[in-house]
Amino acid sequence: MLKIKKNDEVVVIAGRDKGRRGEVLRVLKDGRLMVAGINMVKKHKRPNPNSGDQGGIVPQEAPIQASNVAIWNHEEEKADRVGLKSEEGRKVRVFKSNGKEIDD
Repeated sequence: MLKIKKNDEVVVIAGRDKGRRGEVLRVLKDGRLMVAGINMVKKHKRPNPNSGDQGGIVPQEAPIQASNVAIWNHEEEKADRVGLKSEEGRKVRVFKSNGKEIDD
């Protein structure tokens, strides 16, 4: 079971965007995440007159390593680690600091 999933709010704990928060847009198979507004890069885009696309320099999100983010705990207003607990025959994600279940 993955500890960070799509639509989780995460905070960056390492890198140039340290301290910024965003929502996970996509989880890639190689352990990287696409987070909204985090790790922005500039892509040089060629115009395509057939589809009406205008060329230029377009900012877009790049993947960030999952180890460089931590899940955001709304109750304690801080970054937190994720643990797994078995409840009634199913695994649930819990915050390490207070043991409360993470809403899915």
